Amino acid sequence: MFKLRKYLANYRKESIIGPLFKLLEACFELLVPLVMARIVDVGIRQGDVPYIAKMCAVMVAFGILGLACSFTAQYFAAKAATGFGTAVRNDLFDHIQNFSYTELDTIGTSTLVTRLTSDINQTQAGINLLLRLFLRSPFIVVGAVIMAFTVNAHLAWIFVVLVPVLSVVIYGIMMVTIPLYKKVQNRLDVVLRLTRESLAGARVVRAFSRQEDEIRRFHEESGLLMNTQLLVGKISALLNPATYIIINAATILVLWLGGKTVYFGELTQGELMALINYMSQILIALVALANLIVSATKASASAARINDVFAAKSGMEEGKRETGDPGAEWKVCFDHVDFAYKGSKNALTDIHMQVKKGQTVGIIGGTGAGKSSVVNLIPRFYDAASGRVLVDGVDVRDYTFRGLRGKIGIVPQNAMLFAGTIRENMRWGKKDATDKEIYRALEIAQAREFVDGKPEGLDTLILQGGKNLSGGQRQRLTIARALVGEPEILILDDSASALDFATDARLRRAIASQTRGMTMFVVSQRAASLMHADQILVLDDGRQVGLGTHSELLKDCGVYREICMSQLSEEELGR
Repeated sequence: MFKLRKYLANYRKESIIGPLFKLLEACFELLVPLVMARIVDVGIRQGDVPYIAKMCAVMVAFGILGLACSFTAQYFAAKAATGFGTAVRNDLFDHIQNFSYTELDTIGTSTLVTRLTSDINQTQAGINLLLRLFLRSPFIVVGAVIMAFTVNAHLAWIFVVLVPVLSVVIYGIMMVTIPLYKKVQNRLDVVLRLTRESLAGARVVRAFSRQEDEIRRFHEESGLLMNTQLLVGKISALLNPATYIIINAATILVLWLGGKTVYFGELTQGELMALINYMSQILIALVALANLIVSATKASASAARINDVFAAKSGMEEGKRETGDPGAEWKVCFDHVDFAYKGSKNALTDIHMQVKKGQTVGIIGGTGAGKSSVVNLIPRFYDAASGRVLVDGVDVRDYTFRGLRGKIGIVPQNAMLFAGTIRENMRWGKKDATDKEIYRALEIAQAREFVDGKPEGLDTLILQGGKNLSGGQRQRLTIARALVGEPEILILDDSASALDFATDARLRRAIASQTRGMTMFVVSQRAASLMHADQILVLDDGRQVGLGTHSELLKDCGVYREICMSQLSEEELGR
């Protein structure tokens, strides 16, 4: 947690006031046994009722002052811990937003969700307890030992031996449980991943009647999580019994030796009561310290996992250019590009293509041929392993992310919509888009008709992921969202797969006629969707096996000809 201490920088005042008021509360608590001793030794022995009443009033005053100090400390500790958690959460979320697709693929969504939620909550709870108890509990322990010496130095040595023995027990248990708490959080990652997969793929699970298999997998992983938690819980549970045994043994020893001392008149009854009270205070303080250590151990394990995410840096360095070369001959150029996903062989090999402004480029190939990998290099979601990708004559690595992606509208394979209204979703493409601009984009995307058919129109609420829309409706809305900002480059990554052929044809005609000057990349499995493109890139196992028009490729590219013959009629092939 040491590395995360900077997030308490804005809460220095609260981080100081909280522990200080806890110290004040501890001071009042340490004085109470002495007052009790005076009541017994003076008030009760002499039968002095006014004196007893006066000392009882002093005790009540100490209690009220201690309570006020405790409330104050709790408030400031909670404020600092909550502020700390919020600052870490915000900074971690910002840090994750800077990750490239490579880091997101490597770390995993479920892990990031766990660290943004459970791990930060654990760390926040640890900070809260730390601010409240890290000074109070040791102060009570040390203070009780010192006060015991003021009462009777001979018996106080029992306290001196007691504290190191308890410290060894607590430290030993803490050292064993820290690695186990890390395992618990890692198991939680797995359970979260399974939960996410099962819920997101609920339709697939039911379609294949795999509910029982999913339940069994979940129970297995949940059982492993439970077993790990039980193990660490059992070890942690040893803390309180071990400390109670040691404390009670010390209490018995004090009573035994103290009783003899009282008998011989070397110690008063009130002083013996004070020593027993100090022993009880040590017990309570150590129980609180034990809870603090358990919480701090969890927090430490969670903080280490949070720091792991902070330590992961994006492999992409942002460039400085906001704009390209206005006189560039090519709008987009792939200059002998190779690309591989982390830990895998080349997904793309020697891709070479030049695209003029306003041209439409079709990309076709078998499943896993690398079609999406090609278009993902243009907005620099990934970096090429070798070669260059240029936009407006400038290497994409030289652009700022905002400058590059501001030129590009992207419609991904999976039509992703966010919870909110249709209007709010459309404004992802352009923050200040007017309704007129939105409707124009909806018309081009062939979505105007079904939006107008909704009673609320643009104010129609969309559920998370667009679950209340059909697949075709989601795809058309995501296309419209990309078109709202009128990008210079439009990437359609197999984004019409859920559309019927007639709607697909109308969509292509509308885009061609109403987006003059827009350079377009269309990834599709349908040859009919690409046959009128200015260029068609044909991929086979990540390699460029053809580049040209439909008619050129039919003559020269066997892979393309095979695809077309499997999809098109003789009449369509001759067009």
